[in-house]
Amino acid sequence: MTGLAWLSVAEGSQLLRSRKLSPVEWTKALLERIAAVDPAYNAFLTVTADRALAQAKVAEAEIAAGDWRGPMHGVPYAAKDIFDIEGMATTCHSKIRIDHRAAADAFVIRKLHEAGAVLLGKLALHEFATGGPAFDLPWPPARNPWNRDLHPGGSSSGSGAALAAGLAPAALGTDTGGSVRNPATCCGIVGLKPTYGAISLGGVFPLTYSLDHVGPMTRDVESNAILLQALAGYDASDPTMTQRPMADCLKGMKSGLKGMKIGVIEHFYTKDAPADPDQVRGIESAIEILKKLGADVCTISVSPLSLWTDCNRTIHASEAYAIHESDLQERPEDFAMLTRNRIFPGAFVTAAKYIKAQQLRRALCNEMAEATRGLDAVITLSSLLLPCQIDDTALVLKTYDQQCRLVFNVTGTPCISVPTGLSKSGMPLAMQIAGHAFDEPTVYRVAHAYCEAAGTVITADPKTQPRLVPMPKTAAAE
Repeated sequence: MTGLAWLSVAEGSQLLRSRKLSPVEWTKALLERIAAVDPAYNAFLTVTADRALAQAKVAEAEIAAGDWRGPMHGVPYAAKDIFDIEGMATTCHSKIRIDHRAAADAFVIRKLHEAGAVLLGKLALHEFATGGPAFDLPWPPARNPWNRDLHPGGSSSGSGAALAAGLAPAALGTDTGGSVRNPATCCGIVGLKPTYGAISLGGVFPLTYSLDHVGPMTRDVESNAILLQALAGYDASDPTMTQRPMADCLKGMKSGLKGMKIGVIEHFYTKDAPADPDQVRGIESAIEILKKLGADVCTISVSPLSLWTDCNRTIHASEAYAIHESDLQERPEDFAMLTRNRIFPGAFVTAAKYIKAQQLRRALCNEMAEATRGLDAVITLSSLLLPCQIDDTALVLKTYDQQCRLVFNVTGTPCISVPTGLSKSGMPLAMQIAGHAFDEPTVYRVAHAYCEAAGTVITADPKTQPRLVPMPKTAAAE
């Protein structure tokens, strides 16, 4: 059971297609592990065991008959409970929506169903994808499998915890100010925020209107690209979408970095805000590896991190309050205190401030485009600090301010968080790799080359706790 729990999407997909592994066998192993392990981590809000076994049986029969749908066929996954699944509640981890029932699947859920993927259940999050780990809600917050007393990152906290605990090989998250990349960073996994408009938001409860992204979360880079490809497709009902087709993210992924030009936004973590020395050590080691792989690495500068933060937070606050205004006025006591405190300030953002923030956003986007002209990708830190105690509210809020992720929500360009090793205290470190709009293939190419060389793939030790080890030289990783 333990061995199957740590299979990646890429490895498991090959085994399923060659019929060396049964979708039912893999699904049963994960359901057993969820039952045994998840009570310690609270990653799942709902486990869809009957649905999962039924879908696995269908996938097994189809694959046996030679009707292979693609690399997600028969692969188990779980979804943050912010995605609609027909007939199920989309609670958003909130008492406000505990009795909700979805009338139809979210677009990306439908895409995964068409791909033959197997739904294990719905995952914990910060209430309405904001606030923080709250203890005054119907469900407890998800915990970090590296150390359950520490914050797993949010808001896609259950997604990060489920992957790091070996409960699922793939998960869906959402990212407005870094909510895919934060749990990826804290839990030692891989999380991508794609280009804004590349993946449908249809059937996903919004946190904001102009900063939200759906993002794939996995334990390795190749699996992440496989999951992203399965989510892609034009949704005419989503006004944020572009009709530009998703490029093939697997083609050329393993071409290496020789001759590529990569910029480093160093001042974010050396000048603009203090970073933990371990985080700096991690990215400095990563830079040396990128150079050894043949990349031409240079330092670039953009506006101070504080300006990007203020821009994102102003837009975020205004749009989030607009979405929740009615419930905040009519039933404020049903929100967690952290959520109320995070959303209420949006009531005081004037129209003039909001418009100015959007104007600043355009200027910052132009600045980043100019600074990265001629570069293939840029890197910077993800978190400036290490994961903190989950019940230290003040310190959790500080970690949300001390980060570089929301920069790429402002630009809307693709950005991935990948592990860079472990801190002296044994917690995951990470960096971000960002690219030009709709150039996810290059982002994945850099990430894959780095992770393969650095050996940052998550697995389990005999106590079933996660650790980072060299990437296995299997067919799936070659």
